Amino acid sequence: MPKNTITSAISIFFLAAGIVLSIFIVLSGAVNSSPMNKVYFLQASTAGISGSGPSVPNPARWTYFSICSARNGNNAACGKVTAAQPFDPRRNFGTRNGLPDQFANGGSMYYYESRVAWAFYIIALFFAVMALLLSVTALCSRLAAKFTGMMTIIALVAQAVAAALMTAWTVQARSVFRKNGQAASLGPYAYGFTWATFFAWLIATVLFCIGGSGEKKDSGYQKKSYFGRKRSTRSRGSFRDSESGRRVKDEYE
Repeated sequence: MPKNTITSAISIFFLAAGIVLSIFIVLSGAVNSSPMNKVYFLQASTAGISGSGPSVPNPARWTYFSICSARNGNNAACGKVTAAQPFDPRRNFGTRNGLPDQFANGGSMYYYESRVAWAFYIIALFFAVMALLLSVTALCSRLAAKFTGMMTIIALVAQAVAAALMTAWTVQARSVFRKNGQAASLGPYAYGFTWATFFAWLIATVLFCIGGSGEKKDSGYQKKSYFGRKRSTRSRGSFRDSESGRRVKDEYE
C-alpha cells in the first residue's frame, strides 16, 4: 500500500474524531442527551443574585447555546437557545444585584472573548467538515492530500483561537466569582473536547502534509533512464560519425 494512502487514512481518522468532539461542544445547551448534557464551559453559584427577568438558575452553567442549571451532574432546565451565546451575567440574568463588581459594572472583555470564541468554534468545524469531504480523494492523490491539509490547517488555527479564548474567559470569570465568595468551576468535558479536538486536528494536519509531500519514485526513475538513453544515443551517434569519416578518408586516399 502506498505511503500516502496509509498516512491519509490515519489522518482522516483523527480529523473525523475531532469533528465528532466539536459537534458535542456546539450542541451543548440545545440537545439534552449524553454527552452533550455534560458539556458546559463554566459553572458558578448564583446565590444572592436576583433579577426582574427570568429566574436565575443556581448553580448556573454557561453552555454553547444557553444557560442551564445542574441536576445529577448534567445540564438541566436550560434557558432559551441563543446563537452566539455570550458570557455576560448582567445581560444573561437581567440584573446587577448580587453580581461581582467586575460583572455588574463592566464585563465587556468577557463578553467579546466568549462571543468571538463561539464564532471560531463554528469556523473550525466548517473547515474541518470540508476537509473531511475532500479527504476521500486524498487516499489516491498527493494533490488532494495537500489541498485537504490546507483546509485542515485553517480548521486547526480556528480551533486554536477558540480554545485560547474559551480558556481565557472561563479562567478569568472563575477567579472573579471565587473572589466574590461564590463557588465556581470549569467544565471538564468542554475543556477535554476542545483541546482533544485541537490535538487531533494537529496530528491530522501533519499526516496530510506528509502524505502530500511524498515523491514519486517511478517518475524519477523514468527521468533518469530517459536522460541516460539520450546520452548513450549521442555517444553512439558520435562513434558512427567518426567511422563514416574514416571510410570517406580511406576511399579518397
